Amino acid sequence: MDLIQYGRVLAALTLALSLVGCGITASSNNEGYADLDSLGFRDVNTTMSLSLGSSLLHFAASNMEDDPATGMLLRNLDGVRIKTYDIVGDGARVVERIDKMSQKLQQQGWVPVITVREEGERTVLLIKTRGERIVGLTVINCDAFEVVVVNVMGDLRPEMFAETIRLTDKHRS
Repeated sequence: MDLIQYGRVLAALTLALSLVGCGITASSNNEGYADLDSLGFRDVNTTMSLSLGSSLLHFAASNMEDDPATGMLLRNLDGVRIKTYDIVGDGARVVERIDKMSQKLQQQGWVPVITVREEGERTVLLIKTRGERIVGLTVINCDAFEVVVVNVMGDLRPEMFAETIRLTDKHRS
């Protein structure tokens, strides 16, 4: 490797480390970060992986003048991770891994709030608390075709979600 190539590699590594450190992506050091296991590379294909850190969320919040409630919600978030997978293999094995993932999170201090076990579907909602504060929320949903995993980190207050819940209920009616 010549000096120019070495310089490029060093610059790329420095940029990558600075992006992680400056809040572009969600930090694994955050107390609301959910350490999620693999769902099995033979059984699922990753279709989307999104990780937003505090810098991007706060930037988005600063551009929400027309929706102050959403702006406040975004300002209180430290990170959001979303992953979606298509099930291409043994769906029963994927459901077993989701159950094990939920058990592992519970051993790490996550508390299950909602668990739905229906034929061919699993939904788990877990929260992580520090004292009276909710610092993390993780939702894992799986049906016969797809798995969706969402991990939200930050200062999560139930009242922050009241409008979203109201609109969801209104949409279902």
